[in-house]
Amino acid sequence: METTPISGKEIAKTLRAGLRDEISTWKTLGKRLPGLAAVLVGEYPPSRVYVASKQKACSEIGMESWLLHLPELATQAELHETLEKLNADEKVDGILLQLPLPKHLDPTLAMQVISPEKDVDGLHPVSLGRLVSGQPGFHPCTPAGVMHLLRSIDYSTAGKSALVLGRSAIVGKPMALLLSAKGVDATVTLAHSQTHDLPSLCKQADIVVAAIGMPEFVRGEWIKPGAVVIDVGINRLADGRIVGDVAYQECLAIARAITPVPGGVGPMTIAMLLKNTWESAKMRAGS
Repeated sequence: METTPISGKEIAKTLRAGLRDEISTWKTLGKRLPGLAAVLVGEYPPSRVYVASKQKACSEIGMESWLLHLPELATQAELHETLEKLNADEKVDGILLQLPLPKHLDPTLAMQVISPEKDVDGLHPVSLGRLVSGQPGFHPCTPAGVMHLLRSIDYSTAGKSALVLGRSAIVGKPMALLLSAKGVDATVTLAHSQTHDLPSLCKQADIVVAAIGMPEFVRGEWIKPGAVVIDVGINRLADGRIVGDVAYQECLAIARAITPVPGGVGPMTIAMLLKNTWESAKMRAGS
């Protein structure tokens, strides 16, 4: 069986090009450009890199962006005040709170301050509640990106057995909900590092989504021949290499399709953040 690597980089490029064209048309109609505001607290280097990449992506599709950079010792009240100002700013369609926050700050409390109508990360309790109940709303960007990848390869999920490894509110739980949603119709098992006999569960799955945060945890011998493997993990090894949660080379010989790391799910996360911000702008403009 010939395995198809799923290039999230190329699929995200196509999605972003479509957004750029739509925003360009919107501009010619005299509409205000959509805008994304990022809030960064402290000097954590990876977070600075992530925010810069998101701002660059905004610029490339014609979307406005702003960075509000708070000091490392900013208080919870100061963070909430910043978020409230962005809620009230009519130019801002999406608010991104870059995680992780410094340890003295509570991200759950901060996330609840963001208006659900500007929660383009899809992590507000209202957004997650809408997802659970099947109501329209913003979906968390990484799971939404995974669903876009599956649609892009014309993979029918109906009736398929899906295994999601990882139970976080950012990826694992919303991923399981999206895969089991009406119209997608996969049968989903949500597992984690403490689940008994993970190899056997993997061998039964038509779709494996690995978001467990452990480098090369999923081995090739665990994979059902012909399965689709989506690797959400990003792990830096001691020798500097970046790998996913899946042993890529081992699974490459067995899977029907697989995402590489890097270049797989990562670019889709940013693309879906842009898409959510664009959708927010249209809704707020009454379009």
